[in-house]
Amino acid sequence: MEVRPYAVIDAHVSLGPGCQVGPHVYLTGHATIGAHNQFHCGCVIGDAPQDLKYKGDPARLIIGDHNVFREGATVHGSAKPEEATIIGSNNFLMVNSHVGHNACLGSHIIMANGAMLGGHTQVADRVFISGNCVVHQFARLGTLALMQGGSAISQDLPPFTIARGANGLSGLNVIGLRRAQFSAEERLQLRRLYHRLFLSGQNLSGAVAAARLEFAGASAIAMLDFIAASRRGICRHRGGAPEDSAIDSTVQTGTELET
Repeated sequence: MEVRPYAVIDAHVSLGPGCQVGPHVYLTGHATIGAHNQFHCGCVIGDAPQDLKYKGDPARLIIGDHNVFREGATVHGSAKPEEATIIGSNNFLMVNSHVGHNACLGSHIIMANGAMLGGHTQVADRVFISGNCVVHQFARLGTLALMQGGSAISQDLPPFTIARGANGLSGLNVIGLRRAQFSAEERLQLRRLYHRLFLSGQNLSGAVAAARLEFAGASAIAMLDFIAASRRGICRHRGGAPEDSAIDSTVQTGTELET
């Protein structure tokens, strides 16, 4: 373990082996931190939640292994002692990114500079949140979803999709699917499902019910289950005619186009 000058590690913080704590880092709260995590200059990890209902109870935080917290990143502990803010493993939180209290993050997530997650947000594995994105409290982001720079969501972002603007979708995260080694057949099925759900003109609940009779792949079922479990509503397709035409052409011909 390496601890650089002027770092502060409070009494209730547990650090695993191989961690690197940079200068002016503040690790506080009741934090359990795994192995080989990197904390760069000035980040604050485990501090009290920004919640008016918070009464000063121990703020709990659980962090896995091999995460990187760059300069000025902030992660807040939970609002109640029986709960916890949770961050998995192999995540990369860039400069001035923020994770609110009681958030639950999976693994292999990237948060670019200035990205902000409100309290109680849920972020699944391999999500990419671009610079200066904003996620409202209690919103959910599904596996391999991507947020374009400056986008903002207060509704749930389905797995494998791309967020654009305010609660908008612009298609599937095709590049992310390829990097995750989804087969061409799986990607095509997800494209057809996206068209059925968001471009067919049918109301979403009806489209989900119809799609369950047609799509049987694991990824398709994961998207349908995610949408069915939503309490905040689902982001909707906001693309213009060119993108709609591209997705229509893909469904008809079986080819893949970037969106």
